[in-house]
Amino acid sequence: MVAVYSINPKSMERLLRLIIFIAFIALNPILSLDNPHPDKNKDVEAESKFIEINEAYELLSDPERRRDYDQHGITENFPHSRQKPDYSSFGRFEPFDSVFKGDGFHFNFNFNEGSAYHKHSITYKAYDSNILPNSVKTPYLILFYSDWCLMCMQLEPVWKRIVEELDAIGMGVATVHAEHERLLVKKMGISTLPYLIFVLDGRVTHFRDSQISVNKVVEFCKKKFPFKLITTLNNDNVDDFLNGWVYDNRVRIIFFGRQATIRLRYYLVAFHHKERVAAGYVTLGLAENEFIRIKYGVSLNSESLLVFNENSRMPVASLSMLDIPAPTMHDVINANKFLILPRLSSQSMFDQLCPPESSRSRKRLCVILITADNPDHEVYRNAMRDYTQNYAPKSDRVHFAYIFEEKQKSFVNALTQEGISPETTTLHVVIIWRKDLKNLKYEWLDSDWNIDEDKINSTQETLRTTLHRLLQSKEQLSYDAVVQELVDEHAQSILMRILMKLFILAEFLQDNITREEALPIISVIFTVAFIVGGGYIMSYLVKLEEETIKKQYQAEGKEYPPKKNANKETKTRTSDVVLRIHELKGETYNALIRLLKPGCRTILLLVDADSKDVLVSKYHKIVYPYRKNKTLLFGYLMLEKYLEWYKRLLIQTLPEPRDLNINPKNCIGTVLSLNGLRHYFCMYHAKHQENYRGHGPKDAGSFIGFEDSSDSETSDVEAVRHMQDGKPKMLLVDNLLDGLPNWLDRLFEGTTQRYYIKFWPIMK
Repeated sequence: MVAVYSINPKSMERLLRLIIFIAFIALNPILSLDNPHPDKNKDVEAESKFIEINEAYELLSDPERRRDYDQHGITENFPHSRQKPDYSSFGRFEPFDSVFKGDGFHFNFNFNEGSAYHKHSITYKAYDSNILPNSVKTPYLILFYSDWCLMCMQLEPVWKRIVEELDAIGMGVATVHAEHERLLVKKMGISTLPYLIFVLDGRVTHFRDSQISVNKVVEFCKKKFPFKLITTLNNDNVDDFLNGWVYDNRVRIIFFGRQATIRLRYYLVAFHHKERVAAGYVTLGLAENEFIRIKYGVSLNSESLLVFNENSRMPVASLSMLDIPAPTMHDVINANKFLILPRLSSQSMFDQLCPPESSRSRKRLCVILITADNPDHEVYRNAMRDYTQNYAPKSDRVHFAYIFEEKQKSFVNALTQEGISPETTTLHVVIIWRKDLKNLKYEWLDSDWNIDEDKINSTQETLRTTLHRLLQSKEQLSYDAVVQELVDEHAQSILMRILMKLFILAEFLQDNITREEALPIISVIFTVAFIVGGGYIMSYLVKLEEETIKKQYQAEGKEYPPKKNANKETKTRTSDVVLRIHELKGETYNALIRLLKPGCRTILLLVDADSKDVLVSKYHKIVYPYRKNKTLLFGYLMLEKYLEWYKRLLIQTLPEPRDLNINPKNCIGTVLSLNGLRHYFCMYHAKHQENYRGHGPKDAGSFIGFEDSSDSETSDVEAVRHMQDGKPKMLLVDNLLDGLPNWLDRLFEGTTQRYYIKFWPIMK
């Protein structure tokens, strides 16, 4: 009896690998593991054994070759010529790869250079310098991803389809690596990956749907285009649409499609050309649109594009295909994006119709008919259109336009000079050549634009002859002018701009503010409104109560408001603190200096009998703002009585004790800040220019004779004098305290010089 066992192919493969590995170990005497490479092993059989093992491994690791070997005994001498499947992106985990490959284990989750994400990856600089400016004409869809994002890996096939769909119709697509561009991620407020945003005309809209698919993305993009970018047309409104060029100065295009909804490619084309083109859409197969289809000969079985200028009876260009490519539509529109006779209604229109050209041999001429915004002048404009179509030189260097004189006054005035321009510029033709953005050369036609039957031919011939002459490379226009920017006649009013800003803000809040974020904001707004409203109501009620009381007093014949009683008026304010200035003497010595509480100081003024009244009064005014400071005491010292005490105080600050010869008159007006607990004082004197940022003790206080002096006949205080114009500077008593306010500021900042002492002299 024979037992039959079934072995899984994967298990069989691993078993064979194990057998090879054991054989590899068994060959250690010949092919040492310490020196396995045949180039380094000196045994003669090492190279052949190594080749056999390598071939056996390659055979067993390839399922197709192993199957061929099992069935047909084929080993293939050139195995590398066959196409092998690529498993590099799967990062397989095999226990023996480290032995045979020598590179360890790998987990490859990175999106390599060939991935759909990497091909369209952008940086923050590219977003700011390219995508935002270009979104004025071409919208962009941007996906944020990262390497370690499993959802990003699952989304990659969907993103490939989205890119294929949108790239084919001319929409911009890009990707951002969230780990590499953290600044851009923070700016967009992105917290989850993958994440989609839509950039249109510089505005960012977030894709909030939890499921990302091609259809949802397309519908999301279509909803974000401007309102009425494409007008839905029928038999009733098609004529008004085609004749709207009179107001907005744009050509008309009509898309004909079989679908009831407008395709995204039509939105992209209309948005790209919105400045020069107004777009409409007609759904084929509907009864209300049948008249339009028959009138312009549009097929029911294909999509069509018609371009119209001033002539609404027949299109100037048409295109019909089963599926019109976006580049083809752009080419047709670009070739017909101007009316036969456009109006210079904005600076952008002026730049496109009459671009600057500095070279005289390649100069571009712009023929401008000056008219008024008056229906009566339409016949003159029609005559110029007829001339442009049938008689004008067929050259891309000549363009025709007209202008409303009353709306572009500065431009017309720049071309008006006495003796050169016509007396009345209305219904005259001027030919200009723009040398640069501001400077141009011009020339007026000799006669006005006369459309009478007997004058029209001569007028047209004069214009034709003039253009032919000016197109010559050597010819140059006669006069120069400097012009300003043209007024934008299509600019919205202030009210409309405000409404549009509010609409955009509401749309932004709807797209970017979640319900959880909106509730606190609404709560704060209602709270503030309630407080403001409540305050207004309370003030109104108080005012109403006052009116009621006033009427009651008037009815009783009393005066309002009632007078207060005399005894109530005699009450004094107790909240005002009285500033007291104490005299420092034996009775107050302990309270003002020796027994001061920690952190308290006494501000002391030095005076004599003659200067006491003047200096104490001024001193009181200066220190009055500090009256409520409970850490300060204020006093004055009579020098006649306590000069010896002041002298002993100064001696302690000298580097070497010596006798001081002090003149009391020079000490008048000195202010001391005494810190009784920490044994130091600060000094103010009118002649002492203290360097409050700090200086050494040697020069500090030199004004009072702290430095050694060889002159013993004069007082130490008189040894230093301030000089002014080579003469001693005299100070009056009234000016001694002028610098005290600034010194007090520095004192409380802690930047004044401190003089430390060992003890406070005894005051007798």
